[in-house]
Amino acid sequence: MPGTDPPYARYVALGDSQTEGLGDGDDTVGLRGWADRLAEALAQHNCALQYANLAVRGRLAGQVRAEQLAPALALRPDLATEVAGVNDLLRPRFDADEVAEHLEAMFAALTAQGARVATLTFPDVARITPLARPLSSRVTALNERIRQAARRHGVTVAETSHHPVVTDPRLWSPDRLHASPEGHRRIAAAVAHALALPNSDDTWTHPLPPAKTAAAVGWRAAAQELRWATSFLGPWLGRRLRGRSTGEGHTAKRPHLLPVQTPTSPRHGEEPS
Repeated sequence: MPGTDPPYARYVALGDSQTEGLGDGDDTVGLRGWADRLAEALAQHNCALQYANLAVRGRLAGQVRAEQLAPALALRPDLATEVAGVNDLLRPRFDADEVAEHLEAMFAALTAQGARVATLTFPDVARITPLARPLSSRVTALNERIRQAARRHGVTVAETSHHPVVTDPRLWSPDRLHASPEGHRRIAAAVAHALALPNSDDTWTHPLPPAKTAAAVGWRAAAQELRWATSFLGPWLGRRLRGRSTGEGHTAKRPHLLPVQTPTSPRHGEEPS
């Protein structure tokens, strides 16, 4: 039953740009993201919660394992979230079994140390952008392997892939790779619901109100796709061809366990109201 487990005291998030929080704030004002939002929800039930976020944008699953697993274990979390693999399935040479091996190794190590571990499945990217249709089978293969590995290690899975709302364009930033602030809010709510946190429910699965403007059709839709390809897909492919990553020069934004400011807490430099 929700609320019967003791509150978590140490939460550590592992992953890539989604867990780092891209799409929810920016590098100037700071990133929030779904993991920060989940930590805030956890802190509502345990004000002594400490939270670390080791995620770094651009990281492949193998890099998350190599760079983040050991530091995560050293922090001895009682709750860990592990979300990775999207950067892998975007690469030309994608091997679902290899990605799943890295994910499962992290599941095994974290749960063996006593942590409750949560992860999630990914939406079909073709429902977000038609140009990504060739990736649909990759997403399906990765999701199935995540479920299998999670069952073997008692990992909680937030099944975000099942619900139509997760591909609503309003839940995604203009690059269609990272969630928007509302998307991050819903991911946090999905994980909280999967963990059966107090006051969590399935409202994150509900559709958004009808859009004020009609969806583009015909040549307008084609023009939107062209603009997206020019603004985001082209530069992304260019970085890959040059062997570059968006994560170059970036490190974890929150590598140490620190107290969590809830939304009602004063921000740094602010006076309590």
